[in-house]
Amino acid sequence: MKALASNIMFRIAAVASVLSVSAWGATFPEPVEGDYVVKDFKFVTGESIPELKMHYITVGSPQKDASGVVRNAVLIMHGTGGSGRGFLSQTFGGELFGAGQLLDATKYYIILTDAIGHGKSSKPSDGLHLKFPKYTYEDMVRGQYRLVTEKLGVNHMRLVMGTSMGAMHTWMWGYMYPDVVDALMPLASAPVEIAGRNRMLRKMIMDSIRNDPEFHDGEYTGPLKNMVAAQFALFIMTSSPLQLLKQAPTREQADQAFERRFYQQTRQQDPNDMLYAYDCSRDYNPAPHLEQIVAPLYAINSADDQVNPPELGILEREIRRVKRGRYILIPTSDQTRGHGTHSLPKIWGNYLAELLKESAH
Repeated sequence: MKALASNIMFRIAAVASVLSVSAWGATFPEPVEGDYVVKDFKFVTGESIPELKMHYITVGSPQKDASGVVRNAVLIMHGTGGSGRGFLSQTFGGELFGAGQLLDATKYYIILTDAIGHGKSSKPSDGLHLKFPKYTYEDMVRGQYRLVTEKLGVNHMRLVMGTSMGAMHTWMWGYMYPDVVDALMPLASAPVEIAGRNRMLRKMIMDSIRNDPEFHDGEYTGPLKNMVAAQFALFIMTSSPLQLLKQAPTREQADQAFERRFYQQTRQQDPNDMLYAYDCSRDYNPAPHLEQIVAPLYAINSADDQVNPPELGILEREIRRVKRGRYILIPTSDQTRGHGTHSLPKIWGNYLAELLKESAH
């Protein structure tokens, strides 16, 4: 009986192992995870940290030309509060990284980083709390650059793209490292200082955390009640009015959906990490540098994005300053998901195909 039980458990474990691989879509090569420790990393603020851990996931392998230049590297950067692992989902990686797909990982070298303060990279909740350096978007981009060049040995990027915060980082890659990028695709962003409603909503999140009576300058010992208020503000920022009405078309359904989302689902985000993640956008402003971007750039937003509402007219104005820039506004439809449209390549994949064709050498 013991042998039978052992055999059954082995088979269950084997099935679970197969399913865990299938969870990534099983349509692209097995992802490889790793860490790179940068010694004595200096931040924009003048602060430093003895060891900065940068976590990453790669799919595929780098390919060099005769002169030793990597020609197939694709960097994809996540949004605020996210991590590179999110791009392995069936709706993203399953649509892009498989055989014959736009970013076929048997041909491209996919790099998914966890930005500073996010995922498995160094962050305040590791122990330093509010003593962790006050990082900025520039620090995050420089950390990504050091990871891909120093650890992964990538000296050229076929494509740099990102969603939300990662899209803003994409604009910055365009002018900080113009000579190493072939193409750029920021998804759900604007190339200007964060101000107006966008900044106010971020301040709501930060002040909700800082003003919690149990925050104690980042040395809290239990859950913060004001984290719910922070989540309220984030929800208003990123939700889609059309989709919410479709999902909850009556008052009763809307109340039930609200209760499930905010009071019945466990939310694990650390308050210090969340505070830093929204504060680090404080110095973001590509506008003075747009003329320095030389690679083809396709900026894609959706009309139902409440973070980057098209009526502001920002991208129509600023894209003219990008030499090879193009602004694409996706109309609101049953398929769009507000700000979250950035993670649905089924909707914007045709534009990615155009960008890869235009930037091909």
